[in-house]
Amino acid sequence: MPKDWFEWHDLYNTEPKLQQRLEIVREYITYSLDASPAGRIRVVSVCAGDGRDLLGTLANHPRAQDVYARLVELNPNLVERGKATIESLGLAKQIEFINGDATISANYVGAVPADIVIVCGVFGNLADEAELKRLLDNLSFLSKKGAFVLWTRGHSNGTAYSDTVRKVLQASQFEEVKFKLTATGDMGVGINRYVGENLPAPKEQQLFVFSGVPHKAR
Repeated sequence: MPKDWFEWHDLYNTEPKLQQRLEIVREYITYSLDASPAGRIRVVSVCAGDGRDLLGTLANHPRAQDVYARLVELNPNLVERGKATIESLGLAKQIEFINGDATISANYVGAVPADIVIVCGVFGNLADEAELKRLLDNLSFLSKKGAFVLWTRGHSNGTAYSDTVRKVLQASQFEEVKFKLTATGDMGVGINRYVGENLPAPKEQQLFVFSGVPHKAR
């Protein structure tokens, strides 16, 4: 079992459910970029890992030069790998990778409100539905009105946890645009659009509590 999140990301090389999840996430990032108005597209990625979802999409997308992004990740090895990818794509002047705590609102100041918010691999690492609601309340700080929000949620022990996420999102002014399950049937990927008003300041300085550990990631 992976002992840290850097090792966990190596599972993308062998785990079909993660590979399928990544494929759908990239599909939804492409959709979001295509649907964005002409001009600059602001993107933020929460618990970004090595950024392979966004960066892998931008490698072949015609609007890559329009994207100005901030990716926030705590693991320094993942950040270094992501930075190397950004350099290889020639996007270092547009995309910054912050080695910091993605739960703290200060790490997003200057990059929000965003047109696209990526919160993949996060919802399954929250303690309960109350913590999910807390994060969604604070997403109003990260998201401009009309922003696309991309998310994932794993299923386990016969429970479709993504059903709860979909309900809470829609109750929190995030209208569903698309939703898919992986072919393995145990990973849900969604894209929602924020129809509320942007909050100029977060409701809390700590946007959420990340309680997951690599060997129990959901």
